[in-house]
Amino acid sequence: MRITFVSNYINHHQLPFCRAMSSIGGDIEFFFIQTMPMEEKRVSMGWSVDMTAMDFLVLYYEEEERAKDLILNSDVVMFGWTEGIAQDLREERFNSGRLSFCVSERIYREGQWKSISPRGRANKIREHVRFKDKPVYLLCVGAYVASDFEIIGAYPGRKLKWGYFPEAYDVGCAKERPSAVKRVKLCWAGRMITLKHPEFAIRLAKKLRDCGFDFRLDMVGDGELRQELESEVKNNSLDEFVTFTGSLSPREVSSHMAAADIFLFTSNYLEGWGAVVNEAMQSGCCVVASGEAGCVPFLINDMENGLIYRDGRYKDFENKVLFLFANQEKIAEFGSCARKTIGGLWNAKNAAGEFVRFCRQWLKGDKPSEALEGPVSRAEVIKAPGFLRSMQEKNRLE
Repeated sequence: MRITFVSNYINHHQLPFCRAMSSIGGDIEFFFIQTMPMEEKRVSMGWSVDMTAMDFLVLYYEEEERAKDLILNSDVVMFGWTEGIAQDLREERFNSGRLSFCVSERIYREGQWKSISPRGRANKIREHVRFKDKPVYLLCVGAYVASDFEIIGAYPGRKLKWGYFPEAYDVGCAKERPSAVKRVKLCWAGRMITLKHPEFAIRLAKKLRDCGFDFRLDMVGDGELRQELESEVKNNSLDEFVTFTGSLSPREVSSHMAAADIFLFTSNYLEGWGAVVNEAMQSGCCVVASGEAGCVPFLINDMENGLIYRDGRYKDFENKVLFLFANQEKIAEFGSCARKTIGGLWNAKNAAGEFVRFCRQWLKGDKPSEALEGPVSRAEVIKAPGFLRSMQEKNRLE
């Protein structure tokens, strides 16, 4: 069985899944077609990967005929972001009757009210709806993706849960907390931009200090808001509680997560997925997360393997963290469950296995069965944040 994944470029988000697919062996042949070179902006952000050791990688812009043959004749093709190839090539594959998948984040991230645009809706129908009678499935990279596509009537009954499956670094994850209360270590990581609300973490630090708690907060990353945040820390005399690390390598970020008890994830509805949540859970952190971000409803069960705050409300976020400080035994309990969620379910190896199983069933002529949970399980239609919510934010992707 030949399986081909087509996307703009291979990066650290996709690489673990690709390696898992490539390592299955047996009758599985796996290829990844990169349709364009990575932009310098992404390279400078650390997105580039070493392509020399990837025997499954095909560069469309260097081996166009080979790439086209793989797209049209593979048993299974997954289409991610396909900038760089002609639209009619994708359409030819979808119309062929061969098994295909569209891998997508949200198409109405800035608000489903944008679906009223006649031109935009026509484009979406051309890209997705015309093939509803063909064997084309939607892999939903985020909990609100199914809702976006439901609006335009695309992929009826063929929407499956999917995601990103970041590298798991072995940096030590033991987090057994002693019975005696100790300093609680918190971590926030990401680009310091508006949609990720890093200011929530600094505001929280002030609250924790004023309550007399013993804690330490690492702010990992860089961005346009960093200087403002550092000034806020200095102006509120929080220097002994908050450290700014600057940009770090993925392994270094994982080391900070491994050392942390609580991970703070404060992105709003503009966050398509949020791979740092996977990474923090893998590291055994108790994650306090915004339920608006794409990965959170898929990965976290509130009060089981983490805590979810609603509608971007700071006060709800604060109360969730204060609950953990008042019930510190829950930190290790939730963190341990989080690690099991990633290690046993939401990881590249399991995603690859479930995907191949699903494809085998279809190719045998059977009705393919969805997984019971996790990757390749049924993606429910979950109501996305609405118009009024979008009016409360700087409603623009960054």
